[in-house]
Amino acid sequence: MAGTDAAADAKAAKAAPAKRPAKAPSPKAAKAGAAPVKKAAKASPAKAADKAAAAQQADSKTRAVAKTEKGKAKKPRLTRDSFTMPDDEYAMLANIKHACLKAGFEVKKSQLLRIGIGMVHALDMASLRKRIDALTPLKPGRPKSSKA
Repeated sequence: MAGTDAAADAKAAKAAPAKRPAKAPSPKAAKAGAAPVKKAAKASPAKAADKAAAAQQADSKTRAVAKTEKGKAKKPRLTRDSFTMPDDEYAMLANIKHACLKAGFEVKKSQLLRIGIGMVHALDMASLRKRIDALTPLKPGRPKSSKA
């Protein structure tokens, strides 16, 4: 009767439908079930100073271009910031840009600032301290708008 058992097993295999693998949830279903994202609170001045220090450390890390598994160069992350500077120092940027145009090449303010940061980074601490002490102190915050 061994032959009939094999035949019965074959019939059972044919009768049972093939199981399909479970479908992955659709992207819409995944978004609907996701928890709401909380908005970030404004950073305190102490946290802002910590962020600036972390950004300076991250800047040195982003100089080396990281490669992914595919061999493509990874783009550095960019940060926007605003600051206050005296008008005469701001005018120096325009003068340098004008001199570069006369020399036959164009330069952007952000490029000049990045070059300056590189030069400051190369200074020793004693020289940096002297230059910082020579700066005229500025009132922190945004200047008041002159609306009449």
